[in-house]
Amino acid sequence: MKVSDILRVKGNTLYTVSPEERLDRAIATMADADIGSLVVMAHGELVGMLSFREIINALVGNEMKVGDRQVRAVMDTGPLTCTPMTEIDEVRRMMLGRHARYMPVLDGRTLMGVISFYDVAKSVVESQDFENRMLKAYIRDWPQEEGGGETRAQ
Repeated sequence: MKVSDILRVKGNTLYTVSPEERLDRAIATMADADIGSLVVMAHGELVGMLSFREIINALVGNEMKVGDRQVRAVMDTGPLTCTPMTEIDEVRRMMLGRHARYMPVLDGRTLMGVISFYDVAKSVVESQDFENRMLKAYIRDWPQEEGGGETRAQ
């Protein structure tokens, strides 16, 4: 399974913000859209990622106040990225290795979407459920041996 399979199911809604946007407005956008991250774009290119992790760290480091800071001051300037053709197992390893919850998907320099750790976990579970159903169907339809002996697992 590839990242493109997840994006096909998720749809193509993208939430982005500029690095100059005020942090309080970015937080409001995340709350209104019920999303955990925003991709930070400047001049059509990915320059960072803003998630609740960066926001919480910014609040803790500033006496629990957002102030008039810009997104640029708190964003992750080196987010993990993948392509639509990246295998889900590789994405899972990358996200676990960096404790990343969100990953922008780029096709060259074009932002195709964002996948979350939840999206990856859901796809793995659905894939395993499908494989389990196929194996159970295969076992249930196991042919009998000639001579009438039953070979099916009971």
